[in-house]
Amino acid sequence: MPLQNRVTPFGEIIVSPDRGMFTGNRGILHNDHQQLIKNYTLKAWITCRLNYRNVKREVMKGRKWTELFFLDEATAFAAGHRPCAFCRNEAYKLFKKIWLAENHSFFVIENESVKTIDNILHLERMTSDRKKKTHPYQLQELPDGTIFARTEEINADYRKAYLWYGKKAWLWNSFGYSKPEIPLLDETVNALTPPSIVRCFRNGYQPVLHHSLHDY
Repeated sequence: MPLQNRVTPFGEIIVSPDRGMFTGNRGILHNDHQQLIKNYTLKAWITCRLNYRNVKREVMKGRKWTELFFLDEATAFAAGHRPCAFCRNEAYKLFKKIWLAENHSFFVIENESVKTIDNILHLERMTSDRKKKTHPYQLQELPDGTIFARTEEINADYRKAYLWYGKKAWLWNSFGYSKPEIPLLDETVNALTPPSIVRCFRNGYQPVLHHSLHDY
């Protein structure tokens, strides 16, 4: 039976049999019965490799951390995660370098510790009542890799998320992206990807995207 450990671009953790391209964590979120009891315990939300040095783990067993899974890196970023410094060190170093360079004029950055980045990302991804925070943009302002929701759909019972890629809107699903549409570039949408990460995408960081984009 699938466990509740699949992350959507809205940051929600759902039940899905699909595992995706990346794993990651937000701390210990489950109990001894493999049931999710929290949404996060840490501000350091990270994205990890599925395979690292042949380490084998039984999902949601033990009390070290709760394994979460993401369709791709764009999904993880939209949810508010960033690359792990341990198993994805090269991606982490590149992300940190670009993030600091592109965001120094937007925030008071007292030091270059990754804790500073994690604290700011936490403010960007979540409201004070722990709901997903979104950010308005026109589509033409967004770089490839950003995930957004449409204003009229943001409070629907089934909320849809779209990947912006190649000037097309690709509907997000837990198994991949559906056939895209070509919307108006001046449409105002709600970016799920935090603004500080959007700036990284504009300036050199290219998130790993799911192979289903090449099916169309």
